[in-house]
Amino acid sequence: MPRFQVTCITKKGDHYNPHERIQNIGQQNNWMLSEDLAIRKIESGIDSFFVNVNGRAVDVIVAIHNSRKYSKTEADGYAPNNLLSLPECKGCKLIV
Repeated sequence: MPRFQVTCITKKGDHYNPHERIQNIGQQNNWMLSEDLAIRKIESGIDSFFVNVNGRAVDVIVAIHNSRKYSKTEADGYAPNNLLSLPECKGCKLIV
């Protein structure tokens, strides 16, 4: 299964508000997927995603809160959530 590094996100509302849902994950100046598509790819085993934290790959996983699926990184002892600390995506082509 292909493995892709996530280097940026987009969110509705305030980028750093942990209560706002991530809309897209992506790789800066390259590609971007909706969170829903990324979740489907992870769950089906088509693709996997990770973020780089202090030189270490940390997997993006699917979690459920209040019956809603969302993406987050595996617990790694770092706070805040590694996805939320990524910059806003710029120059990315949305893949549908």
